[in-house]
Amino acid sequence: MKALFKTKPRTPAYLVRQTRDLLIYLSGCSDRDTKRELKMAELSKLIWELKLILYGSGENEPVAEACAELTQEFFKENTLRLLIIFLRKLNLEARRDATQVVANLQRQQVKSRLIASDYLEANLDLMELLISGYEDLDIALHYGGMLKECIRHQSIARHVLESQQMRKFFDYIQIPNFDVAADATATFKELLTRHKSTVAEFLKWNYDWFFAEYNTKLLESENYVTRRQGVKLLAEILLDRSNCAVMVRYVSSKDNMRILMNLLREPSKTIQIEAFHVFKLFVANKNKPDDIINILVANRTKLLFFFSNFKIDGENEGFEEDKAHVVKEIAELQPK
Repeated sequence: MKALFKTKPRTPAYLVRQTRDLLIYLSGCSDRDTKRELKMAELSKLIWELKLILYGSGENEPVAEACAELTQEFFKENTLRLLIIFLRKLNLEARRDATQVVANLQRQQVKSRLIASDYLEANLDLMELLISGYEDLDIALHYGGMLKECIRHQSIARHVLESQQMRKFFDYIQIPNFDVAADATATFKELLTRHKSTVAEFLKWNYDWFFAEYNTKLLESENYVTRRQGVKLLAEILLDRSNCAVMVRYVSSKDNMRILMNLLREPSKTIQIEAFHVFKLFVANKNKPDDIINILVANRTKLLFFFSNFKIDGENEGFEEDKAHVVKEIAELQPK
């Protein structure tokens, strides 16, 4: 008789279906629903169980077959969409668990395929939803965490780069809330450094508006942290071999060089050093435009004096070699 009433096993697929059903129910019920509080608690527990399967516990490693089953069921229907939309209504602990679940699912393979990427390609509007999360302090860090994992997929990163949403990052980076601004900066950096061929293509076709925004909103920002992070990332972008053509174009502009020369004058040694790594590219350019040569010649005395006192803490042969090359090049320039 006991066998007739045997409890159904809570398989990974079953847990996902239960999660999806609760998300649908709770999305449609009112705050006055007497069952709401109980159902919310049940949903939070289910999300925690999903996290446990994907990450394992302190004693047990995740089981590959269980992870694959969970992943396949999760992307069969719109569980991801439902969870993202409902996230703001969860308590803080459940939000954290949900963020970890979504992040982990981006790396799970089913039959050697990242099916999360396939799902996102068919639901690209979710990227707009996650990006706009930076405008809501309650969910900004959770959506940001999900977003950074989603753009690990090259096709998704390409979509974000080419979308109008990309322009919003220049404002998100300057949000007054430090944690949110830092998270937006981390996502911005990930978009511009992870998928090198995609980034090079993006910068090639979007050079004018992108660097106009970059210079104005980041390098010339009134915020010290924004300027420091902006010039550091700029050096990383321009020094990447994949971006050689973009680098040559950037260092052929006298307006860009004036901005970097101003950053060299910053009281912050950190900004000065990061600015130097970009400024040296203008000087090293074998095909310097005449206007850049003339600016360097006109400021030669000031520049040589500056570099004579420009040092960094500790020994750094690479830095000293670069500085010596810059000094030699500027000293030997002839006006045009």
